[in-house]
Amino acid sequence: MDLVLAYDVGTSGTKAVLISTDGQVRATAFEPYPTSYPRPLWAEQDPEDWWRAIAATTRRVLQAADTGPEQVAGIAFTTQMVNLIPIDAAGVPLRPCISWLDGRAGIEARGIMRRFGGERIFAAIVGAGITGKDVLPKMLWLKKHEPEVYRRAATLVDVGGYLLLRTTGRRVVEWSVASVTGLFHLKHKIWDEGMMRLFGLDRAKFPDLVRSIDQVGGLTPSAAADLGLRAGTPVFGGAGDGMSAPVGAGAVGDGDGQLTLGTSGFVGLITRRKVTGKGGIVTLQSADPQHFLLIAEMETAAGCLRWAVETLYGTQPAGEGYQTMDREVAASPPGAGNLLFTPWMYGERAPVADERLRASFINLGTNHTRGDMARAIYEGVAFNYRWLLESLQRGFGFRPDPLRVIGGGARSAPWVQILADITGRTMEVMPWPQEASAVGAGLLAAVGLGVHPSIASLGNLLKPERVVTPAPTAFDSYQPAYATFQSLYAALRPIHHRMNAQHEA
Repeated sequence: MDLVLAYDVGTSGTKAVLISTDGQVRATAFEPYPTSYPRPLWAEQDPEDWWRAIAATTRRVLQAADTGPEQVAGIAFTTQMVNLIPIDAAGVPLRPCISWLDGRAGIEARGIMRRFGGERIFAAIVGAGITGKDVLPKMLWLKKHEPEVYRRAATLVDVGGYLLLRTTGRRVVEWSVASVTGLFHLKHKIWDEGMMRLFGLDRAKFPDLVRSIDQVGGLTPSAAADLGLRAGTPVFGGAGDGMSAPVGAGAVGDGDGQLTLGTSGFVGLITRRKVTGKGGIVTLQSADPQHFLLIAEMETAAGCLRWAVETLYGTQPAGEGYQTMDREVAASPPGAGNLLFTPWMYGERAPVADERLRASFINLGTNHTRGDMARAIYEGVAFNYRWLLESLQRGFGFRPDPLRVIGGGARSAPWVQILADITGRTMEVMPWPQEASAVGAGLLAAVGLGVHPSIASLGNLLKPERVVTPAPTAFDSYQPAYATFQSLYAALRPIHHRMNAQHEA
């Protein structure tokens, strides 16, 4: 029994990954599901869709690996975060999940910051202002706008908490996902009951806390029948996707840095020091109980490329859009013909927290080609990553180099080269970049099983697939465009706020 089964329960679908306990991928399977957008700024998902996807991918991945459920030593989940699901006493969701993309609670977010003296003072305390996408504002929105749902909720959980309940029957929340709620005491690893009282939230609705490597329980007979696994299979705490990603990238040592090119994107840095966040960067609990995670997140990274494929390359044969786009980007000169793109397609978190921002092409002219527009998108996301990395260095003194790179975007050779050129950092692309978060969750289960002595010991298991270094003089040549890019937030913010406030109204 040297295999573990991990699930990456994301925004667009669930990926099941069967790995050996030394981190080698044996088989993968993916099942998509929808996100609904019933009103402006709203985004919701049906928890039953996650469960159906988990069941479908479990059977497919075991079949692909030609192995049986008796070979699975344990399972773990890594999940999308910053979401909210109210669960009744029977364990049934009382409404669709309020997604991390959902920004409905803007009024509540601004009210929270006023309690602490306003946005500027609040950001100075915790590192960033909060928006209607954050968990605490969503809880307050639920209590105010759906009071009967809030009253009937026996437990308030996230995606991971719901799945741990569905698989083991236990109501728990893992440390790392608890730390994104604003209600978790990072030093003492307990719920912050003072904050709950301050905002009128019922402590009884918050379940017990567990670590990523803790065995929560065994797979219940009902869940085992649904998934086609053995009843009693150990289920471990797992982690949020942002916390399992560094584990799957092998960035587990003090000062190690990792860059994710997923639908959303982030730079994460592992540290033993508990530092106060600043400049849009926040300190969270890492998957390792002994470390913290400094994280700077951008809302749409590879999500911008997906939009480009669907909108600019929609006439390409199925599956060829990204390859065509990569070829045209490689043919477009650095700077994309003096064209810039701001990658804030669904608002932003860092280096500025603002749910009303949107993306823009700047200086678009009749001389620009589709390839130039695509290259501007690749470069715009890279400029935002450079801004995040410089904020990390300026605010905390950390300059991770090289960076372990994961996520679906890591498969684009032109994009990784652009990232290296614009940031001036070496990029170490990991094997199975799209499976890295699931690999991380699987390795957490392996630590929980006692196969590895600690999370820190996993650093030597995983090696880069390829190393990409900055081209000579590229960093300096991008400086003028980067300076202009940085000035665009202040220039465009009032326009986006005016237009989107009108749309919301």
